[in-house]
Amino acid sequence: MNAEIYESVWDALADTEQEEANLKARSGLLYEIRRAVQRWGIPQEEAAKRLGLTRPRTTDLLRGKLAKFSLDALVNIAASATSPPSAA
Repeated sequence: MNAEIYESVWDALADTEQEEANLKARSGLLYEIRRAVQRWGIPQEEAAKRLGLTRPRTTDLLRGKLAKFSLDALVNIAASATSPPSAA
C-alpha cells in the first residue's frame, strides 16, 4: 500500500489551490472567533446575540463545523466578534 504524503491537512482535503486557500482562511477565522467567544466568558446564548447568530448556528460555530460557514459569513462574524459590544 502506497501512502500519499501531503504538506498540510488542507492540501489533503482540497482538490485545488483555491479550495485549499479558502479552507485555510475559513479555519483561521473560525479559530479567532472561537478564541474571542472563549475570552468573553459569557453564556452561549449571550454570545449568539453578540455575534448576530441564532443559538443553533452559534453551537455549530463553536463546535468547529467549518463546512456550515462560507468565507463571507465568517468574515462578517469575525467583525462582530472583534467589535466592542453595543450598549443595549
